[in-house]
Amino acid sequence: MPSTLPDGDPAPSDGSLPAAALAELPDVPLGAYLHVPYCSVRCGYCDFNTYTATELGGGASQATYASSAIAEVDLLARVLPGAPEVSTVFFGGGTPTLLPSADLVAMLAAVRDRFGLAADAEVTTEANPDSVTPESLAELRAGGFTRISFGMQSAVPSVLAVLDRTHDPDRVPQAVAWAREAGFEQVSLDLIYGTPGETLADWQRSVEAALACSPDHVSAYSLIVEDGTALARQVRSGVLPMPDEDDLADKYELVDDLLGAAGLGWYEVSNWARDDESRCRHNELYWRSQHWLGIGPGAHAHVGGVRWWNAKHPTAYAARLAAGESPTLAREVLDAETRRVERVLLEVRLREGLPLDLVPAAAVAPVVADGLADVVGDRLVLTRRGRLLADAVVRDLLDEGD
Repeated sequence: MPSTLPDGDPAPSDGSLPAAALAELPDVPLGAYLHVPYCSVRCGYCDFNTYTATELGGGASQATYASSAIAEVDLLARVLPGAPEVSTVFFGGGTPTLLPSADLVAMLAAVRDRFGLAADAEVTTEANPDSVTPESLAELRAGGFTRISFGMQSAVPSVLAVLDRTHDPDRVPQAVAWAREAGFEQVSLDLIYGTPGETLADWQRSVEAALACSPDHVSAYSLIVEDGTALARQVRSGVLPMPDEDDLADKYELVDDLLGAAGLGWYEVSNWARDDESRCRHNELYWRSQHWLGIGPGAHAHVGGVRWWNAKHPTAYAARLAAGESPTLAREVLDAETRRVERVLLEVRLREGLPLDLVPAAAVAPVVADGLADVVGDRLVLTRRGRLLADAVVRDLLDEGD
């Protein structure tokens, strides 16, 4: 979750939601995101709400973190009567696998015990390649995890060094093999392109190395220079250049070509899967503006048009729960127009496209005429050129509707 939070409105100390939001709860798929805010090293490009893996004191230490998260699960179960079984669970960070596998399994068990898990629930954890062992992966799989997403980022040591990534590239195929041996149903790899100094040949090497691991799913994101990060300071001082837009476009087209040739099709602008079963159902829940619980420091949640977010610092988060209060820092109630705009922002990125009834017809024609999207049935679907310019397409669709 981003390290900066909007102001929002005051939230009740008991975490309760308006009746109108609760009324939507039973009829919409529900996911759970569990944030683990610890990392062994803070990467220079990262602006997520993470902390280096040292004790933060009080109830915020790694050793007691699972109990705080479970306390929040207990609270959510009390304030969300009528919630359906959870269909997807995602452990993100930070590096969730810095915690003992037993802690992650206990947190998952709390979700299962309080809310129930669908029979075909997708349960994912993110992991760094150097934060797992055959034994830890076997324990996670036995505890109910079905999917793992490794932060590979690059196969080129010089690129990893610029990103402050500490793993050996050779550890990636080893970690993937261990996950397969442990019985994980789905294995995903995350890549980043556009790192200063990365050549097109470097990027091709990374994509081909990822494909050599036979992943079920690949996410490929362009490097974004976020304000307040070490990378932003290096760019501002001239130590590193800002990523070049033409270079980013070339690398996107290359990854799309290579993954497509290997049998992985795009289903969201930055995500490719071997088949529909390999798509990340938890992320699809976000992109379709469905419901999710956000558990952990700075985590966001959404139910029935109410979005809320937790206290950002682990110490403040743990202290609120220890006092029997909700860790929610603030919330906002989304009106119908805001919910429409958010659907346009997110659903246009999907392979299935955007329902045409969400945007005025006058906005659609120019986008199609410019070769950025096609009308397929009752939906607007981005072309590859449109995927490269997805943000501009959204602006055009929304500006025309204002």
